[in-house]
Amino acid sequence: MGILARFKNIMSANINALLDKAEDPEKMVDQILRDLQEELGEVKAETAGIMADEARAKRELDEAKSEASKLQSYAEKAIVAGNDDDARLFLQKKQAKEEEVAQMQQAYQLAADNAAKMQQMYQRLTQQIDEMEAKRSSIKAKMAVAKTQQKINEMGASVKNAAGSLSEFERMEQKADQMLDRANAMASLNAQDQDASLEALMSQYDSPQTEVEDELAALKKKLGK
Repeated sequence: MGILARFKNIMSANINALLDKAEDPEKMVDQILRDLQEELGEVKAETAGIMADEARAKRELDEAKSEASKLQSYAEKAIVAGNDDDARLFLQKKQAKEEEVAQMQQAYQLAADNAAKMQQMYQRLTQQIDEMEAKRSSIKAKMAVAKTQQKINEMGASVKNAAGSLSEFERMEQKADQMLDRANAMASLNAQDQDASLEALMSQYDSPQTEVEDELAALKKKLGK
């Protein structure tokens, strides 16, 4: 009856706790059902054996009862025939057979109880396997949704990272604009400096020429030229 103990251990296990610890609930559910199917095969074989024991015990009990009834009939016939000694012998045999019947009745009752328990176990295991088959479909459906949600979450995180990268890109663009504006401003200032230098240089040449011409004109006037 060791299989009954294993069966009880399996059915008393907290399936949800096992699934919580499993890295892959889908694989865990499949494994649990495979184990239960193997147990179901063993329970079925054990049940068939015990039911066969019950049938054999019932057959032997019925044969013993029939033999006791036959001995009773022969005792009655012997009395009718006036053979008390034969009747007494038949009654002695009947009493011995009835004691045997009592023992066989106990053996049969035990076999019948065991067969009933095994059939209940088999039916219960079959029912719970059917229920778990239905739950497996639900678990796999939930896992499919969970995996899809996980992918969505990962894509959402990627989009969020992309948004952060875009923000950083815009900041770099602003910085580049600032650097360009600064460079343009510096170029403008440098151009202004160059214009001022050129004007200064030109003024250096303009002033002496004017003074020389004025002096030359004054000199010619003095000489009457």
